[in-house]
Amino acid sequence: MSVPFIYETGWLGIGISLFIVIVAALNLVLDFDFIESGVNLGAPKHMEWYAALGLMVTLVWLYIEILRLLSKLRRN
Repeated sequence: MSVPFIYETGWLGIGISLFIVIVAALNLVLDFDFIESGVNLGAPKHMEWYAALGLMVTLVWLYIEILRLLSKLRRN
């Protein structure tokens, strides 16, 4: 199944990319909240790796989506 409007440079494609960037940024807030609550509750030492991995995945996702949005804006 093909969904071409997601990858197009029209207003719908740009709007979808902007929505994904906002979701990724809000996911960053959730990651920091997870880290803060883990510190406050005295989470075990191995949970640091889960928090760090979640934060890194979110940062990479946000970076890629911002680059994709800028690419669409530049082509438009």
